[in-house]
Amino acid sequence: MRGYRLLAVVAGALGAVTGVAYGLVSEQSRRARVVIGVPDAPPLRADGVYGVAGSGEGGGTPVRFAVLGDSMAAGLGVDDVTELPGVVLATGLADEVGAPVRLETYAISGSTSRDLAAQVDRVVADPPDVALVIIGANDVTTRLSIPVSAALLGAQVRRLRAAGVGVVVGTCPDLGTVRPIAEPLRSVARGWSRRLARAQRVEVERAGGVAVALGDLLAAEFRARHADYFSRDRFHPSATGYEAATSILLAPLCGVLRHEWWPR
Repeated sequence: MRGYRLLAVVAGALGAVTGVAYGLVSEQSRRARVVIGVPDAPPLRADGVYGVAGSGEGGGTPVRFAVLGDSMAAGLGVDDVTELPGVVLATGLADEVGAPVRLETYAISGSTSRDLAAQVDRVVADPPDVALVIIGANDVTTRLSIPVSAALLGAQVRRLRAAGVGVVVGTCPDLGTVRPIAEPLRSVARGWSRRLARAQRVEVERAGGVAVALGDLLAAEFRARHADYFSRDRFHPSATGYEAATSILLAPLCGVLRHEWWPR
């Protein structure tokens, strides 16, 4: 996702303000765009087998783990492949289930829920055992309607489930934690992302997936330790930030893989 798009969106959402207030919003947008900038490289990739087989010790047929979504799913912001959320989760899954895990990354930086269908097309052509989807931040930055965004996500979760894939979705993060965005822009971003996350959860669970509320569970940590939890661009998570996210995603992924954790 791109920081400058977020600033344009939240400024537009405050279009009713005039005079001095409008000038303040415009100046905040300009300053934040300068600070955030544009990522100078795509996310790292490290697909392959992790765990028992990855260490050269054998271990049988690998469990297949797919990652779909946007730049957060892809791991934009880390400096080493070992810090990628997909790699961390694949390694954790292998340890928990006692079998090697093959990581397959389909996530593309900048994706919105409209782009998920193309990723799911590739996944269901040869379905994995379990999939993680993280999506929503770019839906906010592109002002995609919350009901439409959530429904698009639900439709793709339904396709994955119909193909026999266990699905965990990390819902939209709280964009109000991004420090370069000053108030009142930050409050607009926070409110929009939280509403989207709630709508996503309803649609995901209705479609048979498991939703994890990343914003609710992580926002306080990201606000309190922003210097540690954000990468150099101050917009995407750092390795520490991703570690916090993976720590709450691993348990539901294990539960889904073991058929122990499903919506009621």
